[in-house]
Amino acid sequence: MKYEHIQQEAFEANMQLPKLELVLFTFGNVSAADRSLGVFAIKPSGVAYNDLSPAKMVIVDFEGKTVEGNLRPSSDTLTHAVLYKQWENVGGIAHTHSTYATAWAQSQREIPIYGTTHADYCTVDIPCAAPMEDEKIKGNYEYETGFQIIRCFENKKIDPAEVEMMLVGNHAPFTWGKNAAKAVHNSAVLEYIAKMAFITEGINPAAQRMKEALIKKHFERKHGPDSYYGQ
Repeated sequence: MKYEHIQQEAFEANMQLPKLELVLFTFGNVSAADRSLGVFAIKPSGVAYNDLSPAKMVIVDFEGKTVEGNLRPSSDTLTHAVLYKQWENVGGIAHTHSTYATAWAQSQREIPIYGTTHADYCTVDIPCAAPMEDEKIKGNYEYETGFQIIRCFENKKIDPAEVEMMLVGNHAPFTWGKNAAKAVHNSAVLEYIAKMAFITEGINPAAQRMKEALIKKHFERKHGPDSYYGQ
């Protein structure tokens, strides 16, 4: 009963991935953290979504060690653990191999901010971390992936509290948020933005990044101190 709340949260968030067409087969995972307990619940590795249940969500600490559960946690568990440990405001993390976002990651390209849908969520291009160095790939790969993400944000001077999505070069997207549901929401938004950017460049290969005044207007009307979007 101690971990039931985050197991339920993680289960519900994971079940949204196939529903939103963000995953195929057993691709992808979502986790939900309880910082007061110092643990998170995450999808078990290689288990089909139709076979999941709240009780099958594995409880792991922020060092990546299993605390409770009979199944092996996701192979990406150490990446989640690093992000939770380093970014204290994150309460949920999602990792997918959604088609368009992953295609941008495989292209090692940031997603340019072409339109207002993108600006509703962040004011910069969606960052793409450079592929990992060979020595780190041969080492503790999933652990190093967490720091690959963190270094990308540090090098670009981007606040992960403001940009809750990114691409790992040659890999796939990661998103996060205050809880698991928000992390999945951000995964769906990222996929939508990635698809529209791809289509935009197909229509006009010389498409220009949206001008700063319009970026600022759309972001601040939703997130600024005088925001007026929604109820």
